[in-house]
Amino acid sequence: MKRCLWLLLLLSLPLFAFDDGLSGLEVQVGEWRSEYRLMSFFVLPQQKLPISVFKGKKAIPFTLSGINEAPLSVLSTHNYIAPIAPGDYQLTVTTVDNQKVELRIFVMYPAARVKNGKLNGYTIGQYPRDPYKGLNIYQPPEGYVEVTPHNQDLWISPNYQLKQFLCKQAEGFPKYVVLQTRLLRKLEYLTKVAVDQGYATQGFVIMSGYRTPYYNKSIGNTKNSRHQWGGAADIYIDESPKDGTMDDLNKDGKIDVKDAQVLYDLVEGHFDVPGYRPMIGGLGIYRANAYRGPFIHVDVRGAKARW
Repeated sequence: MKRCLWLLLLLSLPLFAFDDGLSGLEVQVGEWRSEYRLMSFFVLPQQKLPISVFKGKKAIPFTLSGINEAPLSVLSTHNYIAPIAPGDYQLTVTTVDNQKVELRIFVMYPAARVKNGKLNGYTIGQYPRDPYKGLNIYQPPEGYVEVTPHNQDLWISPNYQLKQFLCKQAEGFPKYVVLQTRLLRKLEYLTKVAVDQGYATQGFVIMSGYRTPYYNKSIGNTKNSRHQWGGAADIYIDESPKDGTMDDLNKDGKIDVKDAQVLYDLVEGHFDVPGYRPMIGGLGIYRANAYRGPFIHVDVRGAKARW
């Protein structure tokens, strides 16, 4: 009888533990905002970053500390100046009631350091000379995050690591990536939505994150692909079993575009949800082919696009 009770208890336990990483606070860092206990921001050397903390709509006092930052007195806003040297820096925000939020500040190599399409030996290629439709979101990136064997495993948000966004071109370290905070927020948001709707995942597989213009051209993709601006990801769920392809999300015994449709509908269903507007962007669905399984594309271009 006891063995049966233990078996029932085990069967009732969740098969995985998921932490949504929400802090209960909102931290404003320059023009970006985050609601997570860990979030990354991508800035230029010596860029000025006003930092504020909110609980609901109310700004609250906090202290700011970090490896290169002496603990400060209680503040309502702090104007942080990014270090001059490219690299990753960690700041800790602590509220008066001892809530903590980690800010990972990536100081980028300025785009001016790219010479003849290369940055420190890594091939970037050339961005389109004329921005698509004259839109600012298609201006060349201002800088690039350096990725090395030492920092590629860093967690840059609660459920995603830096290495997941690397371009797939076959070149060694150091590698460089362009990434947007808004994309990380969108992926975290959608991961929680998927889990809340019963789809087990520790985070989406990112089949394709950043693409250099060089690599993007080599695979024959459109020259204005949002992947080149660090604001797009091709994703799927791969948990049960972990086999490198989409899970059978609709439980019909097959892995096909209908499983990608589950994810597509999940994203589309949140287009009008309050708070989602800063993450609005493109959404596409792709069938399996001879080389990979089905997946969806999401991006943060700021306007609705569907395919």
